[in-house]
Amino acid sequence: RAARALAEFQVEGMATAIPFHRAVVKDPAFAPEVHGRKGPFTVHTRWIETEFVNEIKPFATPADTDTENEPGRDTVVVEVGGRRLEVSLPASLGMTLARTGLAAGARPKRRAARTFGPAVSGDTLASPMQGTVVKVAVEEGQEVEEGDLIVVLEAMKMEQPLNAHRSGTVKDLSAVVGTSLTSGAAICEIKD
Repeated sequence: RAARALAEFQVEGMATAIPFHRAVVKDPAFAPEVHGRKGPFTVHTRWIETEFVNEIKPFATPADTDTENEPGRDTVVVEVGGRRLEVSLPASLGMTLARTGLAAGARPKRRAARTFGPAVSGDTLASPMQGTVVKVAVEEGQEVEEGDLIVVLEAMKMEQPLNAHRSGTVKDLSAVVGTSLTSGAAICEIKD
């Protein structure tokens, strides 16, 4: 039954282990009774490495397949990890418009990298994101230099240090360890 099921099983377009399994279930060592042999099952844990004769042809994609002209499919070029790849997708995904726009010279829009630097408005140092204050490195009235650590926020188990955006004196310090801040909340002011 296993040999029949494997013979009927078909997967197209990608390599599978099915040809190997077909060969194994037909091998006399695996199924001696299929080959009219009486005797024990002789497959063991190292049988593949030591006794199996591999005559399975390597997987090859059909050379005559042209997905570009295949009905109901569109081919697009995508960039993944700095490498350009050609991908064939069902036309129902609506990639034709995107492809037409790119062919007409439109450049794909890239989202700006999201940075969590300090949100600065004049003298005010504000929280760039929602988080919990886990460390306050300065005190009210302390002199700081640009780049000095002011507070450390924690969000989603990641710590984000917030540094002074300018040199000056810390005023109106509202950050306290353990308090939650919303995005844009004032932490302190740094004045000349």
